Amino acid sequence: MMYFASYDAEVEVYSLKVDCKVASRFAHTVITSSALNKANSSQEVFFEVDLPKTAFITNFSMEIEGQTYTGEVKEKEKAKKQYQKAVSTGQTAGLVKASGRKMEKFTVSVNIAANSNVTFILTHEELLQRKLGQYEIMTRVKPKQLVQHFEIVADIYEPQGIAFLEAYGTFISNELLPLVEKTVSDKKAHISFCPTLDQQRKCLGCEGTLIDGDFFIKYDVNRAETIGDIQIVNGYFVHFFAPSDLPRVPKNVVFVIDRSGSMSGIKMKQTKEAMLAILNDLAEDDYFGIVLFDSSISTWKESLTKATKENVSKAQQFIQGITVSGTTNINDAVMKAVDMIMKGKRDKKVPERSVSMVILMTDGMPNSGESSVPQIQENVLLAMGGNMTLFCLGFGDDVDYSFLDVMSRQNKGLARRIYEGSDATVQLQGFYEEVASPLLSEVDLRYPDNLVNSLTTSHYKQLFNGSEIVVAGRLTDYSLDNFLVEVFAHGYEEDFIIKGQASAQEWDILYPEQEYIFGDYTERLWAYLTIQELLSKRETGTAEEKGNATAQALEMSLQYSFVTPLTSMVVTKPETDEEPEGPLIADKLTEDERQKAQRFGHFVPQLMSNAWTHSRISPTNFVDGDPHFMIELPEQEDALCFNIDDRPGTIFNLVRDQLAGILVNGQTIGDKKVAPDGKVNTYFGRFGIVHQGLGVRLEVTTHDITVSQDGKQAKLFWSDTASLKGANMDLQVTKDRSLTVTLRDSVRFVVILHKVWKQHPYHQDYLGFYTLDSHLLSPSVHGLLGQFYHGVQFEVKDMRPGEVPEKPDATMLVKGQELTVTRGWQRDFRWDVKNGENIPCWFIHSNGNGLIDGNHTDYIMSGLFKTV
Repeated sequence: MMYFASYDAEVEVYSLKVDCKVASRFAHTVITSSALNKANSSQEVFFEVDLPKTAFITNFSMEIEGQTYTGEVKEKEKAKKQYQKAVSTGQTAGLVKASGRKMEKFTVSVNIAANSNVTFILTHEELLQRKLGQYEIMTRVKPKQLVQHFEIVADIYEPQGIAFLEAYGTFISNELLPLVEKTVSDKKAHISFCPTLDQQRKCLGCEGTLIDGDFFIKYDVNRAETIGDIQIVNGYFVHFFAPSDLPRVPKNVVFVIDRSGSMSGIKMKQTKEAMLAILNDLAEDDYFGIVLFDSSISTWKESLTKATKENVSKAQQFIQGITVSGTTNINDAVMKAVDMIMKGKRDKKVPERSVSMVILMTDGMPNSGESSVPQIQENVLLAMGGNMTLFCLGFGDDVDYSFLDVMSRQNKGLARRIYEGSDATVQLQGFYEEVASPLLSEVDLRYPDNLVNSLTTSHYKQLFNGSEIVVAGRLTDYSLDNFLVEVFAHGYEEDFIIKGQASAQEWDILYPEQEYIFGDYTERLWAYLTIQELLSKRETGTAEEKGNATAQALEMSLQYSFVTPLTSMVVTKPETDEEPEGPLIADKLTEDERQKAQRFGHFVPQLMSNAWTHSRISPTNFVDGDPHFMIELPEQEDALCFNIDDRPGTIFNLVRDQLAGILVNGQTIGDKKVAPDGKVNTYFGRFGIVHQGLGVRLEVTTHDITVSQDGKQAKLFWSDTASLKGANMDLQVTKDRSLTVTLRDSVRFVVILHKVWKQHPYHQDYLGFYTLDSHLLSPSVHGLLGQFYHGVQFEVKDMRPGEVPEKPDATMLVKGQELTVTRGWQRDFRWDVKNGENIPCWFIHSNGNGLIDGNHTDYIMSGLFKTV
């Protein structure tokens, strides 16, 4: 969950602590990190935290020069206005963006005076979910430097008793393993990892740190064949229900598999591999069916079939023969699956006490047959009629995940994103394993009506092996001695009925030596669960239900200081004459926002609006289009742009940093043939990227990416989403969209691929080049782009009408010269590869002459990897 980094060697992170306390599955995590600016001038310090996407931030504060600046949770719309005001003055704001599959990253940056300290404290909370028989706490640590006081500490309190516990780190070697200390007793556990400075070193005398990865704690609690575990503390109760040793209930499952054209290649290969394994895992008393769809629908067999070894073998042969083509008719495919299950029930072909489900696997949006998303959702809801559960698996970044998510929840199931990658097969199998063994159906948990109000969901369609049902509520009688609980459900051969009594827990008796610091945990757990359910209702209910759910979720988010999709955490520093500081803001990403970030190359910061345009943390300079150069200058709250026109085939130096050993050259291409108007358009069609210190060389074309290092060579293709990770460099290819190049402790480059219709008479595919984290390069960096990485001072005056009314001219004073410039815009394609987004800028004419050092011809190189 923790990742602290400052990009200046003169800023020392001297303390970093992750302190996690778990009370009956409810985790309260405090991350504290302190840094010292050892320089003789002010430095910008960065604080980054990776936290689980299921967690809510509850507090953030900074202690600077003896003053504490504490965050306040506000309604998102109000925070947005405050944020936009800060943007208009070029002030910084905190960022929240997607970070991998399970995490999201919170980032702030603050200017610290010479020889001064800063301490950052961030708190978040979440209810740990039981999956496949265990709970998991994951802490991400990437300090990027040796830390004098480093510790990860966890205290776990479980009144049911701890059945097992393991703790390990992806970065922990055999030498570090003894430093993971575990003390486990019947009802509590203490885990710590506190390496010294020398123990953190990669080697004797090295400054590099071994601490770089994820630290895991996994555990489960004891289970008994009883009513479950009920905690009653301070007027709130929580009921954990997951009985042990129940026989599994047979299931009826129909797999609905997308075979449209977009599933071609690796997606279908991985789907087949996963299905072969899933079919093998079916129990012999299960019944199953297979529906394939593109624009048309076909089935393996017209009715559900018992999962005998012979039938499974035949089904596997059918799966191996799937071919892809056509469009996507989701509506008719799901309706066919529903019909198969309903027919099996009507004909009494399936066991009476069985659980029915449909598992839909798709990578796209409905574009054949019924294509209206609300109509499909209504059709499916009416057809299923509460008789079965729908699970949706959405492949990749182009799938309409929101559509699948709402449709699943409307039918008592859930949606899961399947990320494109080498482990997609494992992801599919892992999901199936979670739902493979139903233990109970129609689970109804009942509590005394006269004693309970504000109850969370207490009826569940199924209970699966390895999972857990959690219900929480508020009590009207604080002094009750006995609390009657009843559970009714359908089991394998008979109804499951159990009743029991619960009484208030005295935690100071259970844990007498522990400070009573978490006494309101049942109330906060209840609030967390209630808000999660209200956020779901605002997506799936009627218009009135959505409005009521939104209002109630917002009210509770503010009351309990949870950062949810309806609220933001705002930290406002007092303004001074020397350095006015705007608000730091933390948001909660929705799954749609996460998907948008990943769709556009995993590098777009997600905030309430386009934060990147004014981020002092890392302005983005780029060249794209015909070729248009864009220079972001957030300190001046503006941007400059210019074009370079020359012959196709010309190689230009874009970035050259001799101190860092980094070189980027780009070669232009022209159209297939000259257009009727005689204009010769040029674009970048090839880039060469070199990092001499790391021994890395990349050649990027519109066809593929070639990576060379230490005499070895690898090739990646735009036609596949792929990643290549090494000690010195990470590459991430998002299919037919972007390449992100991350060099160790250095800059990031992003290359955008623009695909053009192959039959276009003139145009062809071309590339755009974007630089992130340019502040990590040395002050001597140069090149057509590089010379602007550390800014340029200019002044604009004498604005006057230009040739085009909406594009006024002005006089710009820059580098001792007066230039006539024109107000215009260039397109940034990071958000929208197809259409781009217009960014206002001052356009410098004549190939940037007067703005760039020298003449544009001075930047022409003799080869893609040459410096002259």
